[in-house]
Order: sequence, then C-alpha cells, then structure tokens
Amino acid sequence: MVKISKKRKEALKKVDVNKHYALTEASKLVKDISYTKFDSSVDIDIRLGVDPKKANQMVRGVVSLPHGTGKTVRVLALVTPDKEAEAKDAGADFVGLDEFIQKIEQGWTDIDIIVTQPNVMAKLGKLGKILGPRNLMPNPKSGTVSTEIGKVVREVKAGKIDFKVDKEGAIHTSIGKASFAPEKLYDNALELIQTIVKLKPSSAKGTYLKGVSISSTMSPGIAVDTKSIPGI
Repeated sequence: MVKISKKRKEALKKVDVNKHYALTEASKLVKDISYTKFDSSVDIDIRLGVDPKKANQMVRGVVSLPHGTGKTVRVLALVTPDKEAEAKDAGADFVGLDEFIQKIEQGWTDIDIIVTQPNVMAKLGKLGKILGPRNLMPNPKSGTVSTEIGKVVREVKAGKIDFKVDKEGAIHTSIGKASFAPEKLYDNALELIQTIVKLKPSSAKGTYLKGVSISSTMSPGIAVDTKSIPGI
C-alpha cells in the first residue's frame, strides 16, 4: 500500500473530488495545494470529444500564453550563416547548423525547442528518429519552421507553445508556475482553452470539451466546470 505524505493529505482535504470548480476558483486553489519545496509547474489536462485516429479529427495548434510558462526555454536555431546574427539577437541559446546536426546524431538533445528555416528542413530528415519521439522536430504547423527566425525565437522565449491531442483524445500542457498569481494562471488557461475550442474539427460530433482539470506537480487534480469558461 502506497503511503500518502502529510502534505498530500492536507492538499487532498482542500479539494472536493465531487465538485467542479469555476476556472477562477481552480486557479486560486491550485496554488493552495502546491506543497513541493520547488516552484511547481501548473498543468492543465483537457479531454476532447474527438477520435485522434482519424486525420480529420486531429487537434493541433500553437498559442502564446499571455504570461508565459515560467520556464526557461532553451532554443536551438538551426539556420544558415546569413540568419545566425538574427537568431542570436533574438535570444536563441544555440545557433548553427551542421555542427549541431552532428551533435544531435551523436545523441545531444539538451534543448526544449528547435526552430529552423524551410530550406534547412531537408537536412533534418535524418534526425527524425531522434527528434520525433522527443517532440523536438520543427514543424510548420507549430510555427517552428519560418523564414522569420528572429520573430519565432522571440515568441517561443516569451511563452508561445504548441499542443497536440494524444491518442486518448486529451491535451496536456503547462500553463505556468505555482508562484504565478491566480489571475495569471487564469489568463493562461483561458487563452489555451479558447484557442483549442476554435480548432474544433467540423467532423467532431457531440460534446467537444468533455473535461478540464488543473493540477500542480504531485498535487491532486482540480476538476473545472466548463460552463464557467467564458467564450465556450
């Protein structure tokens, strides 16, 4: 039998598992039940009424969180020499091309996001088996393949994230840190949810937004009343 820590017991007492909280309430409560010694990530789980096995029901997109994720994002810009200065000035942590492709082939993946140019994508094909499983492969749909390298780097550094429904029909992502003010967590969650709602596939039938819950690292989940979400 798994032993429950004292702090987790206290957190569980604060959450009514039979209640669906308004998004504003959930954004406040998640801070109260965060008990780790470090600044916990606050995550959101959104269950959708789609069948990801059908190509026309795949939900994928990008969103710029108003207050960022609170995480330090390590960006690798795989660019041609004429774009290196632009990438560096925008804040990319690593900038180059062939030398970094070689490093990745040797197993280096100490980065969070890779951005690149359309004319470089052909060189990255051989890295698919390494980058694909780690969700690091640049993709035009996620906005990480562009001729405007500086703009893309600044956006991902500021909190632009991409999301994709998993095989269970759910989207999981971070919306900030436990140290964020409740209002910032609310704003980030609302921006993400409203973006996902706008991406509802025309082929999806029945209830689209089936469930939303918010949690922090190691905390219990807080069910959100979807009727409390503006614009839904």
